[in-house]
Amino acid sequence: MRREAAPLPVRDLSLVESFLDMMSAERGASLHTIAAYRRDIVEFSRHCLRAGADLTSARAEHVRQHLEKLSAAAVRPSSQSRKLSALRRFFVFLYSEGTRPDNPCGTIDSPRLTRPLPKLLSREEAMALIETARAAASEDAESARLHCIIEMLYASGLRVSELVELPLAAVRGARRAIFVRGKGGRERMVPLGEPAREAVGVYLEARAAFLPRGHSSAAQYLFPSRGGSGHLTRRRCHQLLKGLAVTAGLDPQRLSPHVMRHAFATHLVEGGADLRSVQSMLGHADIATTQIYTHVARERLRQVVESAHPLARNTRRK
Repeated sequence: MRREAAPLPVRDLSLVESFLDMMSAERGASLHTIAAYRRDIVEFSRHCLRAGADLTSARAEHVRQHLEKLSAAAVRPSSQSRKLSALRRFFVFLYSEGTRPDNPCGTIDSPRLTRPLPKLLSREEAMALIETARAAASEDAESARLHCIIEMLYASGLRVSELVELPLAAVRGARRAIFVRGKGGRERMVPLGEPAREAVGVYLEARAAFLPRGHSSAAQYLFPSRGGSGHLTRRRCHQLLKGLAVTAGLDPQRLSPHVMRHAFATHLVEGGADLRSVQSMLGHADIATTQIYTHVARERLRQVVESAHPLARNTRRK
């Protein structure tokens, strides 16, 4: 029988909530970010409790032990790094508030990361998805919505959370660009090409089929839903795209809204777009995050050369 975890100290819980209130009010952190911070810090608080400490008395050795246990539990380095980043922010907050005289994470190095390249989707595969959705767009409301979703993802590089929460007002009128509120509450302008605008127009004629009775708050969203959120969920969006992949003859495991975002950025870079423009359209705060797509383009070029160049083929035969 599984033993219930001991309750955390009230003082620890109070400090965590104060930190999260600050992140929400002053930094504009999203609900997803807040939830992740809460999980990571509470997890460390439980580790401290088992070690006879709390968040005000935790030392660097407690942080190291926590990371070692995560590593032993096969937690990926990227996840360990994210958890450590949450703890760093939290302890910087406690230091700035005068709750602690130091930051126990100050001397802790982040786990070494081997950053994987994003999943690749070729232009031909992206167009196959779009053509498959376009061919069925006039059949019913569900098909019109799916066509609109895939066109907008590939045309704009939106995050799935940004897409499903997009207000109806964002696409009203003959707009060639939409304003999107992304991470940290930062707003950016994203161009919307003619095919995507046409798909939006067709979908808007069928959109009423997804409005709940009385409409309520769902009416404000471009993709309304009868569910509790009032809009299409991220999970449902994932499911719709995987179904589209099957219809288009692609491996559904290779497709997700985020893969379409990667395809948008990769194909722009391959086409000669400058990184600053791509950074702006993706809503990246740091251009270093955008630079991964130059590596993707180089890797794809290498694969093309190795598979097509006669000297490369001769080398493989030896």
